Amino acid sequence: MVVTILGSGAWGTALAQVLADNATSVHLWGIDTQAIEEFNTHHTNSHYFGDIVFNAAIDATTDLSVVNQSDVILFAVPAAAISSVAKNVADMLDHDVIAINVAKGFDPNTHQRLSEVIETTLGKHCRAMVALVGPSLAIEVANRLLTSVAAVSTNANAALTVQKLFSNDYFRVYTSGDIIGSEAGVAIKNILAIASGILTGLGQGDNAKAALMTRGLVEMRRYGVAMGGEPETYFGLTGIGDLIVTCTSHSSRNFSAGLQIGKDNTAEHFWATNTKTVEGVKACKIVYEEAIRRGISMPITTEVYKILYENKKPSDAINDLMRRKLKSED
Repeated sequence: MVVTILGSGAWGTALAQVLADNATSVHLWGIDTQAIEEFNTHHTNSHYFGDIVFNAAIDATTDLSVVNQSDVILFAVPAAAISSVAKNVADMLDHDVIAINVAKGFDPNTHQRLSEVIETTLGKHCRAMVALVGPSLAIEVANRLLTSVAAVSTNANAALTVQKLFSNDYFRVYTSGDIIGSEAGVAIKNILAIASGILTGLGQGDNAKAALMTRGLVEMRRYGVAMGGEPETYFGLTGIGDLIVTCTSHSSRNFSAGLQIGKDNTAEHFWATNTKTVEGVKACKIVYEEAIRRGISMPITTEVYKILYENKKPSDAINDLMRRKLKSED
């Protein structure tokens, strides 16, 4: 079986190594010519991973036509690029494939889940759609540290195929059928990770972070169920599992972004200086707008939105959350 990974960033590179370690033929596609040359010459991706040397069996390329050599195509480009990359692939493909999405977020124009965008765009060329998601920091996978994620699909056979393709001694894959709930969960956890970083930046402690994750999980479940997901999903790897790692790790871009915002007590400096893809920032706007439209109560998400897009001070946002009308836990 041959796999093409679209996106030579941190996560795409780490997953390429998992496959290469499993003796699977893998192409790693990217648009940065210098980065691709570096990878093929030195087997490094220094922009993301410093001097880590990757499995030499990975073939890095800027030639998108490698999709026609592949049985499986994995999308690891930023959420905003999913639609355009999928269109380019659809125009080029001459056979059907299993498509995998590992990006987290929503389409910025349609607010669709990313797997929906991929599946619709590939059309007849998409034999099955799978989301490979869960608590997984790219740097840890690149260093072959123990990780567990879920292959999620309404097509049970495709989920099993992806499970077997990626599983090894350090990377364990479970299967699940709730792709709606899972993709909603792993997108919203990025918003909550920003909030967790803000709390830390403001000097709050573990009590506050535990409360944030617990109440954030409630918001995640509310939103996912409203979209058609299953409540039980949020007690698994794509719910609480991904929430824990992203809200507690300084390796998380979303947590790190929130940390800076909290220390500054404003998002102004973040907007002026940030050059990284922080998916939770864009997801926050989409989720906030959808929650308003659907009448879903998401107070934490609302305050993060106001910090990011209405220049509200994080300290004021926390104060407003703590002084909300008292209620029972749900």
